[in-house]
This record gives sequence, structure tokens and C-alpha cells, in this order.
Amino acid sequence: MQPRRRTAALLAGTLAAAGLTVATLGLGGAAVAADATPGYSLTHVTVAVKIGPQSDQPCTVNADIYRPDGATRANPAPAILTTNGFGGSKDDSNESAIGRGFVKEGYVVLAYSGLGFGGSGCKITLDDPDYDGRAGTQMVDVLAGTRAYTDSADGSRHTIDYVAQERPGDPRVGMIGGSYGGQIQYAVAEQDKRVDAIIPIITWNDLSYSLAPNNTSLVHGVSYATPGVAKREWVDLFFGDGIADGISGFQYDPTRVVGQCPNFDDRVCAAAVRLNTAGYPDATMLSLARHASVTSYMDRITAPTLVVQGENDTLFNLQEAVATFRELRAQGTPARMVWQSWGHSGSTPAPGELEFDAKSLKDSYLGRRFLAWMDHYVRGQATAPVGPRFAYFRDWVRYDTSAANAGTAVAKAYATRDSFSDAPTATLYLSGTDSLVASASQVQQGTASFGVTGSPTSYSETSGAGGNEIPPSDTPGTFAAYTTAPLSAGTALVGSPRLTLHLSAPVAAGSQAAGPSGKLVLFAKVYDVAPDGSVTLARRLVSPLRVSDVTKPVRVRLPAVVHRFAAGHRIQVVLAAGDAAYATNDVAQPVQVLTGPGAAGSLALPLTAPLRFQG
Repeated sequence: MQPRRRTAALLAGTLAAAGLTVATLGLGGAAVAADATPGYSLTHVTVAVKIGPQSDQPCTVNADIYRPDGATRANPAPAILTTNGFGGSKDDSNESAIGRGFVKEGYVVLAYSGLGFGGSGCKITLDDPDYDGRAGTQMVDVLAGTRAYTDSADGSRHTIDYVAQERPGDPRVGMIGGSYGGQIQYAVAEQDKRVDAIIPIITWNDLSYSLAPNNTSLVHGVSYATPGVAKREWVDLFFGDGIADGISGFQYDPTRVVGQCPNFDDRVCAAAVRLNTAGYPDATMLSLARHASVTSYMDRITAPTLVVQGENDTLFNLQEAVATFRELRAQGTPARMVWQSWGHSGSTPAPGELEFDAKSLKDSYLGRRFLAWMDHYVRGQATAPVGPRFAYFRDWVRYDTSAANAGTAVAKAYATRDSFSDAPTATLYLSGTDSLVASASQVQQGTASFGVTGSPTSYSETSGAGGNEIPPSDTPGTFAAYTTAPLSAGTALVGSPRLTLHLSAPVAAGSQAAGPSGKLVLFAKVYDVAPDGSVTLARRLVSPLRVSDVTKPVRVRLPAVVHRFAAGHRIQVVLAAGDAAYATNDVAQPVQVLTGPGAAGSLALPLTAPLRFQG
């Protein structure tokens, strides 16, 4: 894989390149005959749409129609609409079990390249409902038979009359896709109630959090009041790849590279440059990112939603899925949530979890979940199981990984619950300068001091650029660490820990009123310390925080993870001055973490078994 395509695949969450968006056998050319694709036919088409707040900007969308051989006007079939992940196109997954799988199960599939990607025209607008969302709802029109498409083979125009409808103009249709192809489902469903069900995979809740998280100062879900810390490594990959895609797509729409921001809405590039220069998002970036985020229009999402998020994902973490799931449930939208093993951060599905080369969706755990969801809500089969309310993958559970049995056996590695909660079940307390103790009565007075510099002092979190093979590290003198005694029994962390800190940072106390640049930036994380002293940082995730007020207690949401601490291991919480994947502080300064009976910091953990310690 060439470097740019490798970036594209990672930015698509290992999804588009690996086959989770339904795709084609090429751009343009004659339609493929039915006997060349047993069980279905494939037609390459284009669709004229109009987008923008006033629906007055014309675009041409490049797409493919997969038609089951048995689908006719007299025998119509339900439909699936899908599009690509960021940096991809409709052609990324021409051997996908998802694409072929849904067609072989009798679904018509309409796969299209998103705006600014592949052979489609117009620029990238970050899945904004006014642009990408409006284009998507016009693709629903195609499935409804109310909008014509142009056959790329001969230029003839046609309409579809073989998709099942609930009423005239209202097709039975569900949407599926990942990453960028996940958020688009929300952008379409919020304005088009014809969409009967969605399966957004590894996508965002609030894009401002994704690109510049702040895990303190949270106001709802993952949205914050104090601007976060720029995720510089991911931002560079994200925007660099989008611009490169626009240059390669010049032949389809020259306007994609016209203006101040090649292949992006002109407001986006300037905001991205300011984000990575200043280290935090300005008002323009916050407005653009949040307008393109489901959290801003959640109350209009009524389609049953299977939220699927990756445990191995430093771009869109589990906290984003939890925020979306909780909001959907609170407003009464039918929803289930799955935490799968893989995500944007360089991993692939566990054996049997989702087999890209499988002959059928039914050959993998997630494939069966996806198919059952669509069968229930789109096809209308009331007996099709929608699955447990919450399921999560446990990488420490052994099962038969042989090809013949993995698709069924992998279910053993998934734990299921009738409801979701990551409320803390145990609390540890910061004591002295380096201890985590089980009782507030054990807390000793102490002050842990470290220095904050203007450069990254830790290597912890990694992105789509790789680096997982390099052990995490913290430069001496630039962090504080608090560690438990060895565990006498194993326990698993499932969810997001809560950390409370008491700080002394005189420089930040004097500059924080000036705005985000004057506020203290820190990075919190939880290590698993083995008996030999080696450390594991679960899924390479950290929690950046821009402290609103260092003179008050600081409350932090740590990364949501699924991780087992074995007997003999110790739990360690670290507060570091910097991280290589992020922006950092502008001013060097001393920082102290204060502990004592009157100001006991704490670490609250959602665990599956009680904490027990040796000795």
C-alpha cells in the first residue's frame, strides 16, 4: 500500500480499505452482466444532486447499484445505502463481505463516493448536514424511484422500480458505513425520516472533541466549555489526505482544487491551520466541527441505531460512542451499542469478528449483528434478533480461532449486558507523592512536583501514522505517578475512570484568565504495571486536559477502555506534562499535585470484580 493510500485506509478506520463500505469494480465503463456477479448485477451510475443551505449548488455523485437477480417491480427488495470512509471511495471494498453479503441476502445496495472523494464532485464539508446530508437524502430519492440516475455505460437515464416501499416515495432503506461513512448516516437520517435504520461504525459524536479533546470542563457528553488540546498528528493526516484526494480527483471536478482550501470548504483549512498553530480550536473551528456533529442535532435522530465503536481507536474513542448512545436512549430512540476489538489505530478484526473474505455475512459475529439489525428494522422481520443492549470484546478470552469455527466461537470473547453503565465500582486515593491506596483513611500528606515544558515529554498515544511497536515512555521530571500495591486477584476495567486532582500551578493561575493559551495543559493516563516493572497503556489512549482553573479541584474523564489487570499487576495513574501526538503548553512552568486528608485526589474505576491487594 502506498503511503497516501495507507493514510486513507487508516483515516477510514481500517474500514473503507478493508471492505466495510459497499463498492464497485471500477469507475465508469459498461455495466457488469449478471453472470459475472452471480446472484446480482452491478451498474455504474452518476446522480445529479443539489446541496448547500439553499440547495442551489449542483454536484455529480458517482455511485453503483447492486441489484439482486430476483428483485423486480413485482418482487421488490429492501435497500441499503452506503458511502466511503475519509480518503476512500466507493471502490475501496469491491471484495467486501458487507457489499456482497447484503446483496446475497436480497438487498438492493446503492454505494456512492462521498462529496470530494473518488469520482464525486464538490468539496469536503466534514459530513455537514447542509451539504453531505442533503446529497445523501437525494440518494434515498434514487432508491425511492423519484430521482433518475445516468448509466455510465451509455449515458441513458433510468429510475429504480424494484425497491420495496412502505408508501409511494418512501423506500425500505437502511444505512451502514464507518468513520466518515458513519457520521453521514446521522446527517441523512436527521432530515430524512425515510431512513428506517442505521449502523454508524467508528465515528464521532462531537468532531471538536475528536480533533481537540478536553476531558475536563465537560458540559454534556464529550462536548466541553474550555477549548481542548489539538490532536496534531491526526489533524495533519486528516487534512493532508483530503487535499491529496482533491488533487487526484481534479479530473472529475476541477472546482475541488479551486479556492483557498483545496478540496475543503474554504473555512476549513484556515481553521485547521489555526488549530495546529495555536494548539486549540478557535470559534470558527468549533462552529464548523459541531455543526457537522450528531450531538448538535441528536433530537432529530429517530431511526433505530446500532452504535458500533472500536476499542482500538485514538481518533474516535469509546467515549464518543457512549455519549451518542446515552443521548439516543434518553430521547427514546431505539439503540444498541457494540464495542468491537478494532478501530482506526492500525488494528484488524479478531478472527471471526468480521471476515472481509467470508462468503456470507452470517459467517462472522458482527456480520450477523448487522444483518439482523437490517432484517428487523428495514425488511420488517419482527423475529430477527436485535441483540443485547451492550456488547464488548475481551481480548484476554481464548476461543477457537480456526477459520471453520471462529465466526461462531468469537461470541465467547464478547461479554453482553442488558444495559450500559460505567459508573465507578471502586475508588482509589492519591497518597503521599506516589501511592494509590484503597481507603481515604490511609491517605498521607504529600506534594509531587514536575516540570512542564513547551515540548512533548511523553510518547504515549499513537495515531494512524503507526508507532504502536514503540513502548510508551515519560521523561523523568515531567510527570507524577501514583501506583497501587500488587493485585491479589485479577479484575477488568470496562468504561471510563474518573480522576480528581488538586494542583498548585502559580504560573497558570496568573495567566489562565487571558484565555486558552494561558491555561495549563496536562495529560492523564492509566498504566498496567507488570511484576517486572514493564508498563502497558491500554489501547495507547490518554486524556488531554486544558485546565479551566488550577485553583479549584480538577475533575477528569480518563479514556474508556476494556482492559484486564491480572493478579500480581499494579494500577498506576500518571499525570504528564506533554504527549507527542498533541499540542502542549506555551510556557514552561512548575506544577505540583497535592495530596492529603483535606484534599485527597481520587481515581474511581468501573471494574468487573472487586479490588483486592496483596499483603
